[in-house]
Amino acid sequence: MNNRYSSNSAGVFTWFRDAAEQGNAYAQFNLALLYKRGKGVQRDDKVAFVWMREAAKQGIAFAQNHLGAMYYNGTGTPPDDSEAVYWFRKSAKQGDASAQQNLGLMYRKGRGVPQSDEMALTWFCRAAEQGVASAQSLLGEAYAQGLGTKRNFPLALAWFRKAALQGDATAQLNLGLMYRRGHGVLQSDTQAVAWYRQAAAQGLAAAQRHLGVAYAEGRGVQVDLERACSWLRRAADQGDVDAQFNMGVMLSNGYGTRKDEAQAFAWYHRAAAAGHMLAQYNLGGMYAHGRGVQRDPAQALVWYRKAADQGAPNAQFNVGVIYANGHGVPKDEARAVAWYRHAAEQGDASAQNNLGVMYANGQGVPQDDAEAVRWYRRAAEQGHPLAQYNLGGMYASGRGVERDPVLSYMWISLAAEAGDETACNNRKLIERKLTREEIGSAQALTRRWRDAHRA
Repeated sequence: MNNRYSSNSAGVFTWFRDAAEQGNAYAQFNLALLYKRGKGVQRDDKVAFVWMREAAKQGIAFAQNHLGAMYYNGTGTPPDDSEAVYWFRKSAKQGDASAQQNLGLMYRKGRGVPQSDEMALTWFCRAAEQGVASAQSLLGEAYAQGLGTKRNFPLALAWFRKAALQGDATAQLNLGLMYRRGHGVLQSDTQAVAWYRQAAAQGLAAAQRHLGVAYAEGRGVQVDLERACSWLRRAADQGDVDAQFNMGVMLSNGYGTRKDEAQAFAWYHRAAAAGHMLAQYNLGGMYAHGRGVQRDPAQALVWYRKAADQGAPNAQFNVGVIYANGHGVPKDEARAVAWYRHAAEQGDASAQNNLGVMYANGQGVPQDDAEAVRWYRRAAEQGHPLAQYNLGGMYASGRGVERDPVLSYMWISLAAEAGDETACNNRKLIERKLTREEIGSAQALTRRWRDAHRA
């Protein structure tokens, strides 16, 4: 319609208006579109809504779908999800594929209707079977994630492929991810990259990010950090939060671009402000060490705390360190213990070691050698050199455990082998007090531990 009448938009408007006022439903629909788009008349969403409603009331399916969208978006009328659903349903029952997809989305989101993945699946199926690429993509997602049905990777793959071959960028990305993960298809990073590339070329930010990561890691393509940086930047510029974090990583390390910690800080800040946990942690580190920004312990705590509240164990550990040492805040050993414990219980070895130190010294908790040994041991078993040295010290003095110079020598030897200078010196002192048999036993235990933890 636009091409046919573009040379006489005012005349077209007059014709549609006259016919609409006489009750012609198709004219009412087209008049609504003219007002909505500002073609041949000043744009007026409220008047567009009035005429769209008149056409919809006469049973024009595509007018009903448009009216539902106007209620959904609050275009020319206050938003009303219930009304949106009502008109989407009337249009969908007439077979309008776009309305069927829209009704499925309302069920998926639980807007205007009780949330139901099963009903969403039903309507996506109807639209997908009519060849609507976006509905096919949504149907693929339902099968891939098990939404409203059992997870079925082969069906997901089939629907993604149908949509992808029609040029749907989201389906192209998802098809790439299916190949990347080997879901319903033989795993192939090369095929994954091929589909990422098609979606990325259409400007899909998530596909650009995945393509950038593939170039950075050499998955399906040769490692090319410059190309990685280029694709990640495109995604980051579109607001992709993970890509913004990755740009921070690239810039802070000089991967594929000149090292620039100030720019890295800026990207981390954008991602952190959007709630990206790792970006918040890295931003805290930059404030703590004055990298890319003036050193500010108080701001370091702010961002570490945001990441810690999301459950990041390394951030929880750093919050504990800040409170234990009083960096930018009053020293508070009880709080330090609480944050160390959060991280330690998630397996953070440094936090486990520090929690052991707090128990050994009675800092922030009642002094308890047995608890100190328990936490030292958990960290030491992970290969933490300082915890191995501390555990060796507990065996040497018999604190929290029965005194055992052989086990003391074993743990201190492991710490020494990891490069701990104090452990190296103390191992020599302990060695002088042991018999040849005891040294042999300790060395055998050390080898056994090392073999068991070689991975």
